[in-house]
Formats: sequence, C-alpha cells, structure tokens
Amino acid sequence: MKQAHAGAQAISRRSFLRLAGLGGAIYVSGLSGWSSAAAPPGGANEDFFFIQLSDTHWGFEGAPNPDAHGTLQKAVAAVNSLEQVPDFIVFTGDLTHTTDDPQERRQRLREFKDIAAGLKVKNVHFMPGEHDASLDHGEAYQEFFGKTHYSFAHKGVNFIVIDNVSDPTGAIGETQLAWLADELRQLPPQARIVVFTHRPLFDLYPQWDWATRDGAKAVELLQAHANVTVFYGHIHQEHHHMTGHIAHHAAKSLIFPLPAPGSQPKRTPLPWDDAYPYRGLGYRQVAAEAAKPMDYQLTELPVLKG
Repeated sequence: MKQAHAGAQAISRRSFLRLAGLGGAIYVSGLSGWSSAAAPPGGANEDFFFIQLSDTHWGFEGAPNPDAHGTLQKAVAAVNSLEQVPDFIVFTGDLTHTTDDPQERRQRLREFKDIAAGLKVKNVHFMPGEHDASLDHGEAYQEFFGKTHYSFAHKGVNFIVIDNVSDPTGAIGETQLAWLADELRQLPPQARIVVFTHRPLFDLYPQWDWATRDGAKAVELLQAHANVTVFYGHIHQEHHHMTGHIAHHAAKSLIFPLPAPGSQPKRTPLPWDDAYPYRGLGYRQVAAEAAKPMDYQLTELPVLKG
C-alpha cells in the first residue's frame, strides 16, 4: 500500500520524477496564488487528507468481478486499516448498481449504507451517480442520503458537491447552476475550492456518456476563482485533465475497471485477471497542504494491501 505525505513544502518536479521512478503513482496538482489573508471561512489553514471512494455499484453481479459481493467490504477494511485517520471520506457516486425495480433500488441503497456505516471515520459525504438517481430523479437516493448537491467547508477549504446525474439527460440544470453561481459569489477570488461530481464536467468522451451536457457552464463559473480542483468518478479509471487552470482528477472504481476513452469500440469492462485479482480497482488518498502555493498530493491505493 502506498502512502501520501503532506509536508510543509510543495513537491518539486525533480522529486516527483524520483518518486515516479520508484514505481509509485503520486500526482500533484498545484494551486497557486492563495493568500492566507483571504482565507475563506471553515476552519484553520492546516494540512489534512481525505479518502475518495467511487463507483462501488453495490448490487452488481457477474463478470468481470467474481467477488462483487465482497469488494466493497474489503475496501472498507482497507480504509479502516490506515495508520493515519483521514479527516473525512467522500463517495463520488454510483453507490449502487442500477435497477428498474424501485423496491430493489431502495434495498441496495439500504445495504450500501449499512456497509458504509462500518467505516471507522464517521465524517462521510455521499453523492449520487446515474445508477443511483437517473431513473427516479434522485428520489430514492434522497430518502437515504439527503440532498444531491450541497457545500461544506473544512480547514479553510470550500467543498462543493455538484449533481450531474439526477437529470437523466446528464445535465446539471439551470436551477442548480444558479445555486452554484450564488455559492461562488460568496467566496473571494483566491478562495480554495474543491468540487466533487460524478460525471466529468468536461467532454472527455461523450460517445460513452463521459461528459456533462452543460458542464461547460459550471466550468465557466469556476474559472473566475484561482484555486479550483475537481474530483470525479464515473469512468472507473485514473485520469487527469486541465481546463485552463482547473485540474480534474478521476478515481478508480471499486467494482470493475473500464477501458481508456476510445481505446476499443464499446465501453465494456476490462476482464478479471486471476493472476492479479482486483487489478484496476482501488481508492484514492488526497493530502492537502496549507503551504503556498497550495498542493494536493494524490495517491491511488489498491483494494487489498500488497
């Protein structure tokens, strides 16, 4: 299991290359220009880290994951075994696998919530994926987890959760965009902002539904702020992209990996490898530095310890 460390100084390009040469996977997204004099509300400017889990698809059965009923529990155990306790945990959507049966949908959400309750860290944030919410506009999801979009602050960082899945067309919608604009108006231009969403806000590969229909409007609103980073799921693989100065980072899935965008004719899951079980599955540890310029250090960790 790899470790991520938040130090007092930003990691240099030379240090990054040394770490990468050791076989690690450590990614750094620099956020420059933040001033402690303009720190937003929400706590002191302290280093911290959180865990991102995504695309658990509870209720999925069959190939390519023969351990579909056990992988989520193994991920919970892996997170619980971390020596350093994270400040919080966030699930970036597709908590459950889609079903046309409203009763079965609620049963899966209930079972997922019960398993997630086994996390030692009780500060856990949830958001829906299209598998949870698109068939009923998030009605069942809200019965178990509350609002589908919201904001919170932690140690001087402003976190914004955007729902781009409850609308079955894959849009954020004008009402939520107006809410986002109002949230951002309350923050100074140098505020430190982290956005969580399920689908990518940019057009990664629309042919595979890897986009948000009006995501460009959200990105345009966010561009007015200097320090913005987006974490998302949906594509079941690690991916990094820039829209101007905004860094977008995708997380691996906890059920099955998907191919690189456009690398094969169809968006079919990658096969299970008996020689390397759980390959391509994992979760992410994100360490946040309060140093100037502010950095996020990302480390992808496997479901099972190596």
